[in-house]
Amino acid sequence: MSLRRLLSVSAVAVLVAVAAPVASSGPPASPVGGPPARVTFTEVTAPAGIEFTHVHGGTGRKYYIETVAPGVCWLDYDGDDFPDLYFVQSGPLPGTPRTPATPHARLYRNRGDGTFEDVTERAGVANAAGYGDGCTAGDYDNDGDQDLYVTNFGPSALFRNNGDATFTDVAGPAGVQGGLYAAGAAWADYDNDGRLDLYVANYVDFTMNDQKFCGDVKKNRRSYCHPDAYGGIPDMLFHNEGNGRFRDVAKAAGIWDPNGKSLGVVWFDLDADGDDDLYVANDATPNMLYRNDGGGRFTDITLLAGVCCSEDGRPESGMGVDAGDADGDGWEDLIVTNLSNEVNELYRNLGGKGPFTIESYPSGLAAPSLLWTNWGVDFFDFDNDADLDLVMTSGHPMDDIHMTTDILSYPQRPFLFENQGKGTFKEVGRERGAYFSTLDTGRGLATADYDNDGDLDVVIAPNNNKAHLLRNDGGAAAGHWITLKLVGAQANRDAIGARVVITAGGRRQVAEVRSGSSYLSQNDLRLHFGLGAAAVVDAIEIRWPVKARKIEKVGPLPADQFITIREGSGVVAKAGQRPAAK
Repeated sequence: MSLRRLLSVSAVAVLVAVAAPVASSGPPASPVGGPPARVTFTEVTAPAGIEFTHVHGGTGRKYYIETVAPGVCWLDYDGDDFPDLYFVQSGPLPGTPRTPATPHARLYRNRGDGTFEDVTERAGVANAAGYGDGCTAGDYDNDGDQDLYVTNFGPSALFRNNGDATFTDVAGPAGVQGGLYAAGAAWADYDNDGRLDLYVANYVDFTMNDQKFCGDVKKNRRSYCHPDAYGGIPDMLFHNEGNGRFRDVAKAAGIWDPNGKSLGVVWFDLDADGDDDLYVANDATPNMLYRNDGGGRFTDITLLAGVCCSEDGRPESGMGVDAGDADGDGWEDLIVTNLSNEVNELYRNLGGKGPFTIESYPSGLAAPSLLWTNWGVDFFDFDNDADLDLVMTSGHPMDDIHMTTDILSYPQRPFLFENQGKGTFKEVGRERGAYFSTLDTGRGLATADYDNDGDLDVVIAPNNNKAHLLRNDGGAAAGHWITLKLVGAQANRDAIGARVVITAGGRRQVAEVRSGSSYLSQNDLRLHFGLGAAAVVDAIEIRWPVKARKIEKVGPLPADQFITIREGSGVVAKAGQRPAAK
């Protein structure tokens, strides 16, 4: 066991208090010269017209499912290139009578003027019969509009987009209802046949009839149980058969972990060989990494890759997960968020063929996370300086944790980490917006440029609390940028799984189009690249997710615009220049 793991909680508190920050390179310079631009996040939830409060339905009996949800998803369900918002609702516990006033999930249509309209009832996506956990969106039937999958405790929902601003739940006939305790989910075309497949992460073997007493027996005080109180259950990999139906092929494909307790999931091409690999964050059991070998088969390479556990080989409480090139070397790395008294783990990809290295402490991400429980997480370039920063939600799973320790709390402060270059980070949240100084019960988190002004905004879905929309003010002025929407032809229409390399200002950046990630959530499918001082994108290389390796090249192009690229046709649409400052 490492020395760090032998530290007591009190010693950890001292370590956090005195740890020297990573040296900062200072605020980003304006791309047009002059003083550095200031990037802040402004809470605009109410003025944007969003009124969503998650309800976990608890009545004091501390059912295990109450403290886990919810997720949140950005999707463009009406195809107008303004990302819409879907908030997952849990609501009354299963078995509790429902009334017209019962809280349910919400779909907010982006009006394009910075405000949103609640269209849930008209769209038919309330998920009124389900106790919701997470969501993921993708055009699984390739008909030109995005569909929505919602994971539930019990049968999940697949809302097929009818193309007229309404949806129909087809989970039953499609064969993807499941029925277990579903948590994270993500679409990917793992066999590159042009049709999106679906991975569903199942959590623990809990039922409403198997409520265990956890807490203080002598005082008859219930607490939420640790996941060790329940067994694990296998996840599901649904192969898209192309006729509106799916088939669970998880065991046959080699993705099989019957003891896993899965929450977060992300597809990414770890070895850049043209097909998506799979990483699953497990709670108190080892995380799993499955390499896609082609032909519909996967190999468990978790131990070989060194991404199962902490640096001393101990399984942690994996919750959220994302993939991104943190150090700019062209290979996507992994970030996993964990429980307090553990650390958030950064696994650095050394080139796709061998092991990862654990860079949690050298990167500056570990020490700040020791006393926090983080959930939602996203690599994103908030200041457009051409490297990936990190944002995380926080909140302990036990709402009575303050009764057993005086250094942990149920609501906790979220994190915003600025990349200092080459994959080292500095926590800057409190100087970048008031929300990052508040205590919250954060769970789901997702990013998108919802107002199409050239910088990435953040939405947070807390547990049993109000949602937050944080508008990025200043990101577009801090550095140049470009945003790409990819449309598949032979590939799946949303081009999920496409790998993009852009060259600008003498540096290369890598990103992939992906659906679900973070914690039970999904970002906008468009790819946003910060470019720093580069006013021109010299080249864009797109490897489309098709069986025959196919790379398409576009460019050079001016920066500061949104472009749509259709497979085989190059740039087919341009929209917008840099808008006036807010």
